[in-house]
Amino acid sequence: MSEPTRTRRLVSPSPEETHRLGVKLGQLLEPGDFVGLVGDLGAGKTHLVRGVAEGAGVASSEVASPTFAIVYPYDGRIPLYHADLYRLADYEELYATGFMDLPGEGRAMLVEWLDRIPQAAPRDFLRVTLRHEGEDARSLEVEAFGARSAALLDAWLG
Repeated sequence: MSEPTRTRRLVSPSPEETHRLGVKLGQLLEPGDFVGLVGDLGAGKTHLVRGVAEGAGVASSEVASPTFAIVYPYDGRIPLYHADLYRLADYEELYATGFMDLPGEGRAMLVEWLDRIPQAAPRDFLRVTLRHEGEDARSLEVEAFGARSAALLDAWLG
């Protein structure tokens, strides 16, 4: 994997703020955007995903963890796929699911546990790494790989 084009770091003091950050990102997403999420259990990935889905116009009642289904499609302002790679062992297992055909279908993609199978990311994508910074606070390191993702990062976090 190449070096990121741009990087931003920030601290979210609460789950509500992490959700709000997700809403803002979701409002900016376009079909074809790919956002990979990295972080331990409880790091805030779900709060961010629910916010992104809300910002993309997906009803909150539709957002569920795709841990067992691997990928959930959502329809909102833009079509959105939400994937979870936690239970997959390697790239070959992911490939067998048909996942590699999805990015070309004109949907934005949110992929949790991207660090388990980093080859799942296209050349141009955002990687958001969330870490515990106390009871409620989380740090976010956002890395853009490619021109579109750099523009998305700039629009999202300045």
